[in-house]
Parts: sequence; C-alpha cells; structure tokens
Amino acid sequence: MSKRVNKGKKSDDIIVDEKRGHLYVGDKDLRLIMLRPIDLIEFTEFCGTNADDILIWVGKNISSIICEKLIFGDDVKNDSLSEKKLIFNDVLDTFEHLGYGSIIPKFGKNKIIVIVADPISGEEKGNIMAKNICIFYQGVFNGVLEYIGIDILQGEETKCKLLGDEACVFEFTLLVDEFGEEDIDFEKESSESVQDFLGTL
Repeated sequence: MSKRVNKGKKSDDIIVDEKRGHLYVGDKDLRLIMLRPIDLIEFTEFCGTNADDILIWVGKNISSIICEKLIFGDDVKNDSLSEKKLIFNDVLDTFEHLGYGSIIPKFGKNKIIVIVADPISGEEKGNIMAKNICIFYQGVFNGVLEYIGIDILQGEETKCKLLGDEACVFEFTLLVDEFGEEDIDFEKESSESVQDFLGTL
C-alpha cells in the first residue's frame, strides 16, 4: 500500500447522509452517484457517433475526481514508477469496493494489464450496447494512469466477458518508462500470461 493514498480500515465504507440525501465514500467528502449498467447503455444511445470518446472522457473524469480525494501530498507525477504502481493498485482497490468488479492489475516490463473478472457489463450479456460499458472502464483506467503520471498509449480491451471470455482484459503500453524487475508480475507475452492467470479464477 502506498503512503500517498488515503486508506484506512473504514476508508472505503459507504456513508449515508440522510439529511442531505447523499452517499459518501468513507471520510473523503467524495459524493457518489448510483449508475446501473443500463443507465450507461441508454446514455450512449443519445451520444451517437461520438459515444466512444464521450465514454472515455466520462471515465477519465470520474477517476480523476476519485484520485484527487484519495491521493495526497505533492505532485504524484514526480514519484518513482514503483511508487506509482502501488498508488495504481490502491486506487483500483477503491474502484473494486465501489462495485466496479474484481479488478486485478498485472505489470510487465513496459505493459500494464488490468483484468476485470466480474465487470458490471456482465449483467447485460445479451445486450450488444453493453460494450459501451467496457469503453467506460477503459476511460477509468486511462484516467488513473494519466493522473499519476504513467505515460501510456490509449490502451485497448483485448478480452471481453460479453464475447464469452472469462474476464474483460485491458492492456496499456508504456510510452517511455519501464518497470524494474522488482515490479514485474509477468514475463511472458501478455496474451499467454493473461490466459494462465484467467485459468486460476
């Protein structure tokens, strides 16, 4: 766990403020909104041809707001890549507690793989528009990486639960930096590594 991330035993508990009619995450003054998968799907129907860009933007903004509440101290972008890995893990842990599914990050030399074992899109398996939820997830992960200063390519979803895979898998390639040996979780080609890991779920 990173010392930069505001997490304690009750830091991810959902607090109900009945007077104001709001839900909060722990003591972070982070207001929550409740979105069902169908809400995101219906929203994209109004967006038309720019739906992908809008969903990525929404995901990035949500993750940026959460990062602002979780991460404290001076500019995190100046931290080492090892510290950024810890911060990334801690922030994804909060997203997991918020109901985004079981999120497992894996790190290669110049790649980050995020496995979402039970994404919220799983509830809408028969709905082709549910793919938009995966795009939203991509925006969330992009946003966290951008906030903490890990320069990546846009990223892509390489496996999808909606298409019959065991989990949704997102891959991000680092543009400049490389993780040191102590931070690497897998050595194989990413697709082999992910397949091996999925077999353990």
